[in-house]
Amino acid sequence: MAAERIGSIFKHLSPGSSLSQITSKNPDDIVITLAVRTPLCKGKKGGFKDTSLEYIAYALLKEVKDRIGFDPALVEDICFGNVSDGKAAYKIRAASLGAGFSNTSGASSVNRFCSSGLKATADIAHAISQGSIEVGIAIGGESMTVGGDRLEAPFDEQILTNQDAKDTMEAMGWTSENVARDFGITREQVDTYAAESFRRAEEAQKAGWFDDEIVPITTKVKGPDGELKTVTLTKDEGIRPGTTAEGLGKIRAAFPQWGPITTGGNASQVTDGAAAVVLMKRSKAIELGVPVVAKYVGTTVAGLPPRIMGIGPAVAIPKLLKQFNLNISDIDVVELNEAFGTMAVYCRDKLGLDWAKMNPRGGAIALGHPLGTTGARQIVTGLSECRRQKKKILLTSMCIGTGMGMAGLFVNEQ
Repeated sequence: MAAERIGSIFKHLSPGSSLSQITSKNPDDIVITLAVRTPLCKGKKGGFKDTSLEYIAYALLKEVKDRIGFDPALVEDICFGNVSDGKAAYKIRAASLGAGFSNTSGASSVNRFCSSGLKATADIAHAISQGSIEVGIAIGGESMTVGGDRLEAPFDEQILTNQDAKDTMEAMGWTSENVARDFGITREQVDTYAAESFRRAEEAQKAGWFDDEIVPITTKVKGPDGELKTVTLTKDEGIRPGTTAEGLGKIRAAFPQWGPITTGGNASQVTDGAAAVVLMKRSKAIELGVPVVAKYVGTTVAGLPPRIMGIGPAVAIPKLLKQFNLNISDIDVVELNEAFGTMAVYCRDKLGLDWAKMNPRGGAIALGHPLGTTGARQIVTGLSECRRQKKKILLTSMCIGTGMGMAGLFVNEQ
C-alpha cells in the first residue's frame, strides 16, 4: 500500500504529469459534444441589422437541435450569456421553445460583460458536475445593432467616493488608452498587431477554415428601398482583405480626448451573432452514442484595477494555469479576445505568448466582438483550429469591463 502511494506521488511529480491528468479520459469528465456558431455580422449595417436577438438565438438553437444527435428532450437547461438586453431571460426561454426544445427544460441568462459566453459555459459545466443536470447548452448571443453596455446614469455618490468604483464608469476606449499610456504601447505596435489579425482572418476565410464552425442562418434584411429580402448568412462580415499596418496608421484616433493610440481599425468591431456548446458527462455521451468534441477542464476569474481592465487576461491566465500546474508552453492554441489592440499587445508580451499560437485565425479586431457571444465563440473557433492543426490544449481568455479577466481550459478530442 505504501509503495503504491509513493508510486502515485512520483507519477504526479514526474514531467508531463499535469498534462497527462487533464488529457486523461474518465466517465465523470465534463465534455462538449457540439460547438457551433452563427456568422458574425456587422452591427447596424450587416446581415443581422434587422434581426432580433431572440431570432438569432432561436435560429442557432434550431441548428443545434438538428445536429445534437439525441432526443432534444434530454436537454435540461440552457444558459444564455448576454450583456445588453435586460429581457434576455425572457428571450432565451421563448427562443428555446420556439426552436423545438421541450418545455421541461430550463432557461436562464447570465451577464459578466465580455466573458458572458464563457460564464454560461462554466455554469452549465458546473451544474452537470454537481449532478444538478445531466445535459445542458451554453449559448452566448448579442445584437449590438440594438444594444450596448453604457451606463444610463452615474452610480450613487456614496459609491463614487471609492476610486476603483468610480473608475468602473470609464468608457472602454478610455481604459484602452490607459493601458497604452501606463505600459508604453505605441500606435505602430498596435497597428502592426491589428494588420496581422486581419491577415490571418482573411487567410482563414479564403481557406475555408471557418466553414465547419459556422452554421447557415436564414433571416431577412431590409434593403435601401425599405423592402425586406430573405438571405442566408454563411460568412463573417468584418474581415477586411488587404489590410496593412500602413493603411491602419492613417486612421484617426477614435478617442482623442483620452489618447492617440486606439482607432476604429485596431479595436474590436461592433458585431451581431451567437455561439453555442452542448455539454454533458463523458459517461452520458457514451450512453447516447454521440462523439466527444472536447473536454472541459476548468475556468477562473480574476479582478484588477478597472481603469486598465483590458489586461485582465494577464491576471486570469496565470491563475488558471497555476490551478492545473501548467506552463504557458503547454498550450497549443490560445484564443485571446482582441477587445483593443492595446490590451492584446500587452497580454501577448506580458505572458510571453507565442504569437503563432495566439488567435491563429485572427481575433475580434477582424472578426468582431458581440459582447455576450465572444466567450462561447472563442471555444468554437479554438476547437475548430485545434482539429485542423491536430493539437490538444486550448486556452481561451478575455478582459471584462469594470476590471476583470476570465480564462478557460479545454482539451480537444477530435
